[in-house]
Amino acid sequence: MGRKASSITLTAEDRNYLETQTRARTIQAQTVNRARILLLKADGCSIDDIADKVGINRKSVMLCLKKYADGGVENALFDAPGRGRNAEITDEEKAWIINIACQKPKDLGYSAETWTYARLTSHINKSAEAAGFIRLSTIHKSTVHKILDDAEIKPFRIRYYCEKRDPDFDSKMHNVLLVYKQLSFQFDENGQLLPWKEDEEIVHVLSYDEKPGIQAIATTSEELLPDENHSAISRDYEYKRLGTLSLLAGIDLQTGEAIPLVTETHNSKDYIKFLKLLDDKYPKGDKIRMVLDNLRVHTSEETKQYLATVPGRFEFVFTPKHGSWLNMVEGFFSKMTRQMLRGIRVKSKAELADRIYRYFEEVNAEPVVFHWKYNLDDIDVSEEIIVDTLSLKTSS
Repeated sequence: MGRKASSITLTAEDRNYLETQTRARTIQAQTVNRARILLLKADGCSIDDIADKVGINRKSVMLCLKKYADGGVENALFDAPGRGRNAEITDEEKAWIINIACQKPKDLGYSAETWTYARLTSHINKSAEAAGFIRLSTIHKSTVHKILDDAEIKPFRIRYYCEKRDPDFDSKMHNVLLVYKQLSFQFDENGQLLPWKEDEEIVHVLSYDEKPGIQAIATTSEELLPDENHSAISRDYEYKRLGTLSLLAGIDLQTGEAIPLVTETHNSKDYIKFLKLLDDKYPKGDKIRMVLDNLRVHTSEETKQYLATVPGRFEFVFTPKHGSWLNMVEGFFSKMTRQMLRGIRVKSKAELADRIYRYFEEVNAEPVVFHWKYNLDDIDVSEEIIVDTLSLKTSS
């Protein structure tokens, strides 16, 4: 009994590409034959059978298979420069390929937003003859990849950026940094807060923001704790959503104390409740200066009506649009997510709220004062901070 012929393994993509070559009418017969050799070998045909079906000698079949083993599909189909293969791809052909890659597939009739190399190569193969680049109707994906790689073009990626839409971005950023620069002079060289001078106006400075949409998620079965057989907590993939909570929080930039308020909603009433919490916390007669974003609830008519009942109590320094990174509480939220919220499971929203408050108690047991250091060198500490008191407009 004869030995069973060996075969080669082709990806679905390579098989589709080779089948396309066998049907093409504008490429050399040699390329068609080589494509047929690879397809027949992938189907398990012997070298003698392939030679008979393709109509070439046994030596040519073996040479094609060796070239495939050495360098893959494209190496098997085409000869190296100087050995009968067409000239290298011209700059004009490369420019045409790059031009296609720099368009969105959806603009060329496809459903996808971005290219894959397979789809892009397929489109090039189908469009090449009509565009006058007949030779590119057989170009392989690896060649397309190299052309785009050399041009440093990655059509399968989306790189996001944030457009600078706030015309006053620089001045608002400068104002926030001025707050931080002046704060730095309230601490001694050891980082200890200096006592207030007897005739000095006391201003408590807070970094404030909200973290809405904190999910209360419950498990649907018991968790397995680590033991000698399990190195980690084992948890069922199934879970149940119980709803969400919002966290309103301020960080006192002089003491490091974190001040929380957990709510069911996220509106002006909740924000006013937080302002009242601050009003009760700090001594009457002191000012409360808040660094925060310009969210609608922070400047709503309802908010202004409350502020009118405590005139001179609050001052607001607004960060520029897309400038949340200037607000130091964002770093606190990031740390909280890593330390406490990631992977959290609870039995109710009430438990979630309780654990959030407990986290703040743990943090405040050993408060850490946040110090901003980036980009303060050019800030003149003698400048006056521009604050907004959000006074109600009176009709004339």
